Amino acid sequence: MNEKTRGSHWFTEAVASAISVGGFFIVLGLVYINNPNLWKNTVNFFNDFTNVTVPHTSTNLPAPMTPAAHTAVYSAAFQFALAIAILQILVLAVRVGFGSQIRRTAETVGSLVFWFGTVWALNGLQGMKVTLSQSEQLTRWFQFWAIIISLIGISLLVRGVVIFAAAQLSPKNKAAH
Repeated sequence: MNEKTRGSHWFTEAVASAISVGGFFIVLGLVYINNPNLWKNTVNFFNDFTNVTVPHTSTNLPAPMTPAAHTAVYSAAFQFALAIAILQILVLAVRVGFGSQIRRTAETVGSLVFWFGTVWALNGLQGMKVTLSQSEQLTRWFQFWAIIISLIGISLLVRGVVIFAAAQLSPKNKAAH
């Protein structure tokens, strides 16, 4: 790798990192501005945590006693996840536009999948009604976490697929065949 290539990779990563970190703080600030009672609601959310029995099992895990009572927190989390997902699109555009390393681009694609999946999962929590039974609320709560765990796996899989596809499409690989 020559000095110019090394310098351009450094520049690309510096720009992508600045957008990511700066965007994160902007998003965090905007979510708090958009949800003036978020701090109080978040404290209430965590104060409602206790060990509960996962519905249809004998397993106890921490969860809010009444998950549907915290839709304001889920709504703020939804706003945060959506903004971060959109930010990942911008970071991906920078990475593709500046020819970032495939490993970094794959990481961003995986993050994009994770955050948009999280938006989808949070949509279900923020729409939860207090009229649901506690068992139904807890079922939705634990389903949400099962989706998040699955999204982590899907995100890692997508990263691998992007890296594999890039390796298959690289000129070096085509010359070897």
